[in-house]
Parts: sequence; C-alpha cells; structure tokens
Amino acid sequence: MPPHPSSSVQKAREEIAGRLREIRRDAGFSGRELAVRCGWSESKSSRIENAKTPPSDSDIRSWCRACAVDDQAPDLIAANRQSADAHVQWRRLQRSGLRRLQESTGDLYQQTRMFRVYVSDVIPGFLQTPGYAAALLSSIAGFRGTPDDVSDAVVARIRRNAVLNHGARRFSFVLEEAVLRYRMCSAETMAAQLGHLLGVMDLQNIAVGIVPFSEQRTVWPMPTFTIFDDVRVHAGTLDAASTLTEPSQVELYARAFDRLSHGAARGAAARSLVVGALASLD
Repeated sequence: MPPHPSSSVQKAREEIAGRLREIRRDAGFSGRELAVRCGWSESKSSRIENAKTPPSDSDIRSWCRACAVDDQAPDLIAANRQSADAHVQWRRLQRSGLRRLQESTGDLYQQTRMFRVYVSDVIPGFLQTPGYAAALLSSIAGFRGTPDDVSDAVVARIRRNAVLNHGARRFSFVLEEAVLRYRMCSAETMAAQLGHLLGVMDLQNIAVGIVPFSEQRTVWPMPTFTIFDDVRVHAGTLDAASTLTEPSQVELYARAFDRLSHGAARGAAARSLVVGALASLD
C-alpha cells in the first residue's frame, strides 16, 4: 500500500533538513556557530535540522550564505516549497474520481506556453481520442478501484486538451514506437487513434518525434514525464504523480528530453512508423 500523503510530506522535510545539516557540517560549523552567523537561537537551528520546524525561504538563504554556498539556495527553496504537495498521491483522488484528476491541471495548462512531453507507455493525454481515453481511463479506474466516472473524466480530458488549438502555445512530443503498438483498446478504436495522431502531426504548433525500435540509443526508455515551460516537471509512477520544481531537477529532465528527442524520427519517417502500426491492426 502506498504511504499516506502525510508521511511523504514528512519524508520530504527530513530530506531538506538532512541537506541543510550536511551543508553546515561541510562548512565545519557547530549548530551554535551557525546560529550566531544567522542571527537566531541555537534551538532554531536544531529544530530545522531535525525536521521539527520547516525553514522559511529566508532561513534557507541565511543558512546557505553563512556556509558560503549561496548557489545551493535556489534548489533547497524549491524543494522546501514543494514538500507539502510534490508527491501527489493518486489515492487522495479516489474519493472524487478521475474527472477531478483531469480538472486539477486545468490552470497549469492555461498558464504554460511550452510543453515537452515524453511517453513510453500510452498515447499522450493531449493527443488522445475520446474512444482511446475512455478505454484507458476505464482500465485505470478498474485497477485502482476509483468511482466510475469515466464518461465525465473523458469529457474533462478533451475539454482540457483544447489548449492544443491555441497557436501561442507550443508542444513537443517524443513517443517510443511501442506506444503505437500497445493494444489499450479495440483495433477499431486504435485505428481511429492512430489516424488522429497522423492529423495532429500536421499542426504548426505541434512537433511529434517517434523513437524507432531500431534506433541505436544514447539514453534508455524512461517513465513518462511532462515539462511545463522551464519551471515544472510532472513525472508519473504507479502510485503517484510527482511534481518537481527544483531548478536542477527541471534541468535534468530537460537534458533527458533533449537526448531522447535526438534519436526520434520526424516528418515522413515518423508518419511511416504510424502507418506501419496502423497496417499491423489488420
């Protein structure tokens, strides 16, 4: 059973506290000396180091400045801010169903101007047809035991995906070829989905790359992730959707996306892979 959300929050706080403790020790300071340099009580340093009191942004800046590692402050501040919601447990949404999950990212989608999406398992949610989305969400609902609101969830997903039609936004997708082959639905529904994908590939604000099975890889297939502008990453796992905002984390995923994108077929070569997958449905 996945950990309770509160345990994830505490674990994140403990990790931040541990990083601050290591910074102090690497600087060669005692807790008392650090407190003097920061201008607060020794007990405050102890509470922060033992994850009893979450540090504020200014606390982290003071801590890093006192230890002469100001460059580490941005990552620590980002981690501190996301500690309460970075690890969003899927089971928190079970009471309200999958529709709520689709709607929960609506504001983020409206605010983002550049989306980079890598998928290794299913057609990206942005590009799904109602039929494919219904089959996939039904499978998820059955596996996770969520309320049966698949029809409403599909409507919410398609409504959310209207951002694709806004020319001011840019989308870059990298798909593993396996995504075109996995049978998540009937052959008829899959054929419609692949046909829709071919149509989407003609849109000016959308770039689709497909990594062929035959490609000599420079980086391994990874779990699905989405980068929103250059400030946020959503990385999916079986039990949770992690939100990552530390600059170093975002940079790491951006580097991975670039590597994966480098080996992707595009244009006519990518369309040929989709057509081949369509032909295999016969």
